[in-house]
Amino acid sequence: MASSEMRWTRQPRVTRDILIADLDRLGIGAGDVVLVHSSLSRLGNVAGGAEAVIDALLAAVGPDGTVLFPTLTGSEDLGPDHPPVMDVRATPCWTGRIPETARQRPDARRSFHPTHSIAAIGAAADRYASGHELGASPCDARSPYHRLIAEGGKILLLGGVTQQSNTTLHCLEELAGVPYHLQDEPTDGTVIDATGVRHTVRNRLHRYGWERDFVKVEGPLMEANALRIAPVGASDARLMPADRFAAILLPLLRADPLFLLSGSAQVAYEAAAPA
Repeated sequence: MASSEMRWTRQPRVTRDILIADLDRLGIGAGDVVLVHSSLSRLGNVAGGAEAVIDALLAAVGPDGTVLFPTLTGSEDLGPDHPPVMDVRATPCWTGRIPETARQRPDARRSFHPTHSIAAIGAAADRYASGHELGASPCDARSPYHRLIAEGGKILLLGGVTQQSNTTLHCLEELAGVPYHLQDEPTDGTVIDATGVRHTVRNRLHRYGWERDFVKVEGPLMEANALRIAPVGASDARLMPADRFAAILLPLLRADPLFLLSGSAQVAYEAAAPA
């Protein structure tokens, strides 16, 4: 047996029922709307793989709840000269096995966005997937990321995922109008819907290159008792109420627009900024 196979077989066996019980202890309950960032490999040896994780999440929120998965497709080379094209039926995401599996389920609804779509499953799936194409930027006040904040949903970092993967922090950057985050000119992206019709979605896309230190937000969240950490499967998970997440962090970002940049990126940005 190869060494990689031996390491896999030594991981704890994680079943759907174990995941449901762990999610319940973490604080996910019936009727919740939860945005999930995830790593399947770090959850352990999950019986049934990504489908079992999705089923456990849906069981945890129940028939009145909804689970959202970021199905991102953006990249640093996209912009006015290289506009994105996203087919809601066929374009894969780069956010991991769990969201890639979720978006292909027949009960999933994917939002119309050329770079920052979400796949939603559950009672409010249609509502959360609608309207994303009306925003001026990927995660602004017309996005499902902001709707989660406005409606008191929850953000779940599952499988040892850190705040570095928390897309809602981009929503706060857009709400605060930080100067480094968006491209100067809008891009006319294309989204192909489930019937094959092409739609133009105009957005100021994300500007890549400025290194973030999103992990620093854990200090303020912990001080405000707005972050719960507990084992789910073989690794820790993090759960945050989206409205409190924004209420704590948005004022910090408005007071210091470079707050979410790494220390070296702050120095570099300030040096490059016009006098």
